[in-house]
Amino acid sequence: MSSDPQPPPKVDAPSPLQQQFHEQYRRSRRRLWLQSTIVLVVFCVVVWGSAGVSQFTIGRLWEALPRMGDYIWRTLPDLSVASFWSDMGDWFYAFPRWLRLLLDTIVIAVMATFLGAAGALCLCFTASRNLVARYWLYWIARRSAEVARTIPEIVFALIFVVAFGVGATAGLLAITIHTFGALTKLYSEVNENIDSRPLEGLEATGAHWVQRMRFAVLPQVSAGYITYTLWRLELNIRAAAIIGFVGAGGIGQELYHAISMGYYEDISAIILMIIFTITVIDLGCERMRHHFIGKEVLT
Repeated sequence: MSSDPQPPPKVDAPSPLQQQFHEQYRRSRRRLWLQSTIVLVVFCVVVWGSAGVSQFTIGRLWEALPRMGDYIWRTLPDLSVASFWSDMGDWFYAFPRWLRLLLDTIVIAVMATFLGAAGALCLCFTASRNLVARYWLYWIARRSAEVARTIPEIVFALIFVVAFGVGATAGLLAITIHTFGALTKLYSEVNENIDSRPLEGLEATGAHWVQRMRFAVLPQVSAGYITYTLWRLELNIRAAAIIGFVGAGGIGQELYHAISMGYYEDISAIILMIIFTITVIDLGCERMRHHFIGKEVLT
């Protein structure tokens, strides 16, 4: 037996006070957006005029494009179908030496990522406001990480080149310090988004601080740690190539030599090797990240 459809529940119309409150809220939101837009526009105008960016014009860009294209064109070799393999051999004539330097760059990046992540793992719990009771410990940890990541890797590399001389040691230390500072911030922000109930439950049972971090925090944040660490590894491959410009070892040092000496075909060959390497590492890191995240979800 079918029953008659029930009429929809009657919704009371908002009272005049509610309407007034809603209208005031909308006006305050519009006023906030307008003020923020004005401040942003004024800031951009000030920066545009004071930083010398005003010299940039579409006309100057249009004039520079042919020169940029000419430089890129000069880095490309002459390749023909009839002598393709011979031309490729001439283009990558120093491939064994470049490959060895590229492997040095990869080793620098991997070791720096591992050491920086280990240091960040030790400090990130103290740098999380919800995991420490003493504010001065939190403040010291945060400021230490800020100093480590604020100074660019290339500045650290210059300092270590002076101290240790030209070579991979300077690059390894420079990237390690910057990685430590960056990952400490990222790890600590992951820590501050955890569910606090497992932490409170362990605390109620009498578990000490290290046990709470191990059994209540780490299971929740391990997937985030892995994601950020692999992302940082990708960045460190690029950074290791750049700091070679100041003598910190790796393929970047050879690239700087080719640019400064005007060896145009060497420039394109080295850049292609770097691009290929970073692409392969990015794909590998992506597969690893998906594997670990999937494993974390299943468990």
